[in-house]
Amino acid sequence: MTKPTPGKLAGLKAVSDKRGVIAAAAMDQRGSLQKSIAKERGGAATAHDLEEFKVHVTSVLTKHASAILLDPEFGLPAAKQRNNAGLLLAYEKTGYDANTPGRLPDLLDVWSVRRLKEAGADCIKILLYYTPFEDSTVNDLKHAWVERIGDECRYHDIPFFLETVGYDENGGGEKTLGYAKKKPEVVSGSMAEFGKERYGVDVLKVEVPVEMAFVEGTRAFKGEKAYSRAEALQHFRDAESMTHKPFIYLSAGVTNPVFIETLELSAESGTKFNGVLCGRATWYDGISIFAKQGAKAFEDWLNTTGVENINNVNKALQAATPWYVKFGVNSLEELG
Repeated sequence: MTKPTPGKLAGLKAVSDKRGVIAAAAMDQRGSLQKSIAKERGGAATAHDLEEFKVHVTSVLTKHASAILLDPEFGLPAAKQRNNAGLLLAYEKTGYDANTPGRLPDLLDVWSVRRLKEAGADCIKILLYYTPFEDSTVNDLKHAWVERIGDECRYHDIPFFLETVGYDENGGGEKTLGYAKKKPEVVSGSMAEFGKERYGVDVLKVEVPVEMAFVEGTRAFKGEKAYSRAEALQHFRDAESMTHKPFIYLSAGVTNPVFIETLELSAESGTKFNGVLCGRATWYDGISIFAKQGAKAFEDWLNTTGVENINNVNKALQAATPWYVKFGVNSLEELG
């Protein structure tokens, strides 16, 4: 791989720990977080609620993270409370247009890579719902969209993190046995596609290639088998072989124990993943406390259970490999 440009290298260093592993917390949830707070409260959740929630998560958890992912809509006050951790900013609108087939993405109206960089971003993050099995006309739109963002990040010399989240193109849902069997190909195919140089992606933020509830012989196993443990381990290796780019895992809304076991399985497979961007697995259980007991009780919860959760992740991250090895070097210093 070509050595990163000065701006991209600086951005990658800013969001990594001293080992060169990306141990980042994710707090860019917007629509889903607002709904969750409102549901737990039995009433409305305001923009102020989202800002306050993000401030507390950021001020506590960035003491134990190399970086934080925030959104520019509600997360900029939190960005000021990040304890010198690196900053990734999201560039996409939350969710997708449910009235149009194909889960098409859209960018935030009053933001650009230039503006996100001016707001303090070390790296730019985009979420894209993607499956290689979708109609080619839909995927062609998505490919062009990612190319544009890649070129914008190249121009402004800032790292581009692309998060791909798979889905069932037939609308059958992602928690089914059928989708679990298909998921390895969805993840591997997404990594193969967006690892191509034309997209300008610097770090792939990916799902693990299995659905843990369907992996026989794991603590997360629910009784319906999509893969044996040995097959699951091979799926991790196969996904890794699809790209030479650095890649990190997202927690995809699972609980902390399930995510820890997921990272343990990846480690067992020998996969050289380069870190995590972990959100709900660290702070999700605190939503009801914030909604029902208020900000102070939530802060207390974060300082105990939240910190315990992120430390569990950090412990599992001992198995991660520094991203710089993907450039054929043995230290960050060799890159400049």
